[in-house]
Amino acid sequence: MNIVLLEPEIPANTGNIGRTCVATGTALHLIRPLGFDISDKAVRRAGMDYWKSLDLHVYDSWEDFNEKNGNPKVYMATTKGQHLYTDTHYENDAFIMFGKESAGIPEEILMSSPDTCVRIPMIGEIRSLNLANSVAVLLYEALRQNNFEGMNMCGELHRHKWSDIKKD
Repeated sequence: MNIVLLEPEIPANTGNIGRTCVATGTALHLIRPLGFDISDKAVRRAGMDYWKSLDLHVYDSWEDFNEKNGNPKVYMATTKGQHLYTDTHYENDAFIMFGKESAGIPEEILMSSPDTCVRIPMIGEIRSLNLANSVAVLLYEALRQNNFEGMNMCGELHRHKWSDIKKD
Protein backbone atom coordinates (compact mmCIF):
# COMPACT_ATOMS: atom_id res chain seq x y z
CA MET A 1 0.00 0.00 0.00
CA ASN A 2 0.97 3.61 -0.47
CA ILE A 3 -0.18 6.68 1.45
CA VAL A 4 0.30 10.01 -0.31
CA LEU A 5 0.20 13.31 1.59
CA LEU A 6 -0.17 16.35 -0.62
CA GLU A 7 1.44 19.37 1.04
CA PRO A 8 1.02 18.27 4.67
CA GLU A 9 1.21 21.13 7.18
CA ILE A 10 1.28 19.64 10.67
CA PRO A 11 4.40 17.68 11.66
CA ALA A 12 2.70 15.63 14.38
CA ASN A 13 0.10 14.35 11.91
CA THR A 14 2.80 13.30 9.46
CA GLY A 15 4.77 11.65 12.27
CA ASN A 16 1.72 9.68 13.40
CA ILE A 17 0.94 8.69 9.81
CA GLY A 18 4.56 7.58 9.35
CA ARG A 19 4.26 5.36 12.41
CA THR A 20 1.05 3.83 11.02
CA CYS A 21 2.81 3.23 7.71
CA VAL A 22 5.69 1.42 9.40
CA ALA A 23 3.25 -0.73 11.41
CA THR A 24 1.45 -1.77 8.23
CA GLY A 25 4.32 -2.06 5.76
CA THR A 26 2.99 0.91 3.80
CA ALA A 27 5.11 3.42 1.88
CA LEU A 28 4.64 7.12 2.68
CA HIS A 29 4.85 9.63 -0.17
CA LEU A 30 5.14 13.33 0.71
CA ILE A 31 4.52 15.99 -1.93
CA ARG A 32 6.06 19.42 -1.37
CA PRO A 33 5.73 22.07 -0.21
CA LEU A 34 5.73 20.69 3.32
CA GLY A 35 4.68 22.86 6.24
CA PHE A 36 7.70 21.66 8.24
CA ASP A 37 11.16 20.18 7.90
CA ILE A 38 11.13 16.36 7.76
CA SER A 39 13.87 16.35 10.39
CA ASP A 40 11.60 18.44 12.64
CA LYS A 41 11.58 17.22 16.23
CA ALA A 42 7.76 17.07 16.25
CA VAL A 43 7.73 14.66 13.30
CA ARG A 44 10.30 12.41 14.91
CA ARG A 45 8.57 12.54 18.29
CA ALA A 46 5.19 11.53 16.81
CA GLY A 47 6.82 8.82 14.69
CA MET A 48 8.97 7.81 17.65
CA ASP A 49 11.78 5.40 16.88
CA TYR A 50 9.80 4.02 13.92
CA TRP A 51 10.68 6.95 11.65
CA LYS A 52 14.04 5.41 10.69
CA SER A 53 12.19 2.30 9.40
CA LEU A 54 9.77 4.27 7.23
CA ASP A 55 9.68 3.66 3.46
CA LEU A 56 9.63 7.40 2.68
CA HIS A 57 9.48 9.11 -0.73
CA VAL A 58 9.49 12.90 -1.17
CA TYR A 59 8.51 14.77 -4.35
CA ASP A 60 8.82 18.37 -5.45
CA SER A 61 5.28 18.57 -6.88
CA TRP A 62 2.14 16.64 -7.89
CA GLU A 63 3.61 16.43 -11.41
CA ASP A 64 6.89 15.06 -10.05
CA PHE A 65 4.98 12.41 -8.05
CA ASN A 66 3.02 11.31 -11.14
CA GLU A 67 6.11 11.24 -13.35
CA LYS A 68 8.18 9.18 -10.92
CA ASN A 69 5.34 6.71 -10.26
CA GLY A 70 4.13 6.26 -13.85
CA ASN A 71 0.87 8.22 -13.40
CA PRO A 72 -0.64 5.69 -11.00
CA LYS A 73 -4.32 5.33 -10.19
CA VAL A 74 -4.76 7.40 -7.03
CA TYR A 75 -7.69 7.15 -4.62
CA MET A 76 -8.31 10.63 -3.24
CA ALA A 77 -9.83 11.10 0.21
CA THR A 78 -12.08 14.14 0.17
CA THR A 79 -15.26 15.43 1.75
CA LYS A 80 -16.34 16.15 -1.86
CA GLY A 81 -16.18 12.46 -2.84
CA GLN A 82 -19.30 10.80 -4.22
CA HIS A 83 -18.21 7.28 -3.22
CA LEU A 84 -17.90 5.87 0.29
CA TYR A 85 -14.43 4.58 1.08
CA THR A 86 -15.96 1.19 1.93
CA ASP A 87 -17.60 0.87 -1.51
CA THR A 88 -14.28 1.11 -3.34
CA HIS A 89 -11.94 -1.79 -4.08
CA TYR A 90 -8.31 -1.02 -3.28
CA GLU A 91 -5.57 -2.99 -5.02
CA ASN A 92 -2.81 -4.34 -2.75
CA ASP A 93 -0.45 -1.66 -4.09
CA ALA A 94 -3.02 1.17 -4.10
CA PHE A 95 -2.06 4.83 -3.76
CA ILE A 96 -4.39 6.63 -1.34
CA MET A 97 -3.95 10.41 -1.22
CA PHE A 98 -4.89 13.00 1.38
CA GLY A 99 -4.64 16.76 1.04
CA LYS A 100 -3.21 19.34 3.38
CA GLU A 101 -4.98 19.86 6.67
CA SER A 102 -6.23 23.40 5.94
CA ALA A 103 -7.63 22.88 2.45
CA GLY A 104 -7.67 19.25 1.34
CA ILE A 105 -6.88 18.23 -2.23
CA PRO A 106 -7.25 21.03 -4.81
CA GLU A 107 -10.41 20.75 -6.90
CA GLU A 108 -8.48 20.66 -10.19
CA ILE A 109 -6.78 17.45 -9.04
CA LEU A 110 -10.07 15.97 -7.79
CA MET A 111 -11.76 16.76 -11.10
CA SER A 112 -9.05 14.89 -13.00
CA SER A 113 -10.41 11.60 -11.60
CA PRO A 114 -13.79 11.97 -9.85
CA ASP A 115 -14.37 8.20 -9.87
CA THR A 116 -11.46 7.67 -7.46
CA CYS A 117 -12.64 10.33 -4.97
CA VAL A 118 -13.78 8.66 -1.75
CA ARG A 119 -15.24 10.02 1.45
CA ILE A 120 -15.61 8.99 5.08
CA PRO A 121 -19.20 9.61 6.21
CA MET A 122 -19.73 12.14 9.00
CA ILE A 123 -22.75 13.78 10.58
CA GLY A 124 -23.81 17.39 10.55
CA GLU A 125 -21.54 20.22 9.63
CA ILE A 126 -18.27 18.60 10.72
CA ARG A 127 -15.65 19.80 8.22
CA SER A 128 -13.37 16.78 8.42
CA LEU A 129 -11.63 14.27 10.65
CA ASN A 130 -8.04 14.67 11.82
CA LEU A 131 -5.68 13.76 8.98
CA ALA A 132 -3.91 10.96 10.86
CA ASN A 133 -7.27 9.42 11.83
CA SER A 134 -8.53 9.63 8.25
CA VAL A 135 -5.41 7.90 6.96
CA ALA A 136 -5.84 5.09 9.50
CA VAL A 137 -9.52 4.59 8.60
CA LEU A 138 -8.90 4.30 4.85
CA LEU A 139 -5.63 2.41 5.10
CA TYR A 140 -7.05 -0.28 7.36
CA GLU A 141 -10.08 -0.71 5.08
CA ALA A 142 -7.73 -1.18 2.11
CA LEU A 143 -5.62 -3.64 4.13
CA ARG A 144 -8.75 -5.53 5.27
CA GLN A 145 -9.88 -5.88 1.65
CA ASN A 146 -6.49 -7.43 0.90
CA ASN A 147 -6.72 -9.84 3.87
CA PHE A 148 -4.09 -7.92 5.85
CA GLU A 149 -1.47 -9.53 3.64
CA GLY A 150 1.83 -10.05 5.47
CA MET A 151 0.56 -8.71 8.80
CA ASN A 152 0.46 -10.40 12.20
CA MET A 153 -3.08 -11.65 12.71
CA CYS A 154 -2.82 -12.92 16.28
CA GLY A 155 -1.23 -11.53 19.40
CA GLU A 156 0.38 -13.52 22.17
CA LEU A 157 -0.12 -13.34 25.90
CA HIS A 158 3.08 -14.43 27.57
CA ARG A 159 2.06 -14.21 31.20
CA HIS A 160 -1.59 -15.12 31.29
CA LYS A 161 -4.37 -16.65 29.33
CA TRP A 162 -7.40 -14.44 28.87
CA SER A 163 -9.42 -16.78 31.09
CA ASP A 164 -6.87 -16.38 33.90
CA ILE A 165 -7.05 -12.60 34.03
CA LYS A 166 -9.03 -11.50 37.09
CA LYS A 167 -11.48 -8.69 36.82
CA ASP A 168 -11.48 -6.09 39.55
